[in-house]
Amino acid sequence: MRHKAADIVGDLALTGARIQAHVVATRPSHGGNIALARALARAGRRTGMPAMDISKIMDYLPHRYPFLLVDRIVEVEGQKRIVGIKNVTINEPFFQGHFPGHPIMPGVLIIEAMAQVGGMLLMSHFEGQDTANKVVYFMSLDNVKFRRPVVPGDQIRFELEMVQFRGKTCRMKGAGFVDGQVVAEAEMMAMVVDR
Repeated sequence: MRHKAADIVGDLALTGARIQAHVVATRPSHGGNIALARALARAGRRTGMPAMDISKIMDYLPHRYPFLLVDRIVEVEGQKRIVGIKNVTINEPFFQGHFPGHPIMPGVLIIEAMAQVGGMLLMSHFEGQDTANKVVYFMSLDNVKFRRPVVPGDQIRFELEMVQFRGKTCRMKGAGFVDGQVVAEAEMMAMVVDR
């Protein structure tokens, strides 16, 4: 029985995505498991926005150098969850003064990068509308915690989920990870306004 459960988990891993589900199987087979994995992958492609490179991000966010702090969106699960990447290099302008000889990414910029990824999630609710004339304003930050320093060479993986969405306002919860360890976390409230 255990090997059948392991078969299901292994076959569903072929989707290449995180699956949040309760699976009940009677006499599962590899063929049936793979068919389910393919169906889930097709459904995921239909409901989620594709991963986005920097040019697509710049279509949604008004930020530009040196303040565009997200390099890629790697996962979007509908309008509920998003994952973005920030590659931290020694060439970042803030490292000249923070701190000379001991470069550490300022915590406020880590949260700003997290907020920009969250802004992408919020803007997904307005896809199909004129997003070029809309901008995301953050209204509050709660329970902000910094767990460890971020230094040049790190890649921050921001994972945010929509907790509540009402009209043009939302509440999100997010965390930033470097090498699987939490570096920062926060709850934030934001709204979309016309420019």
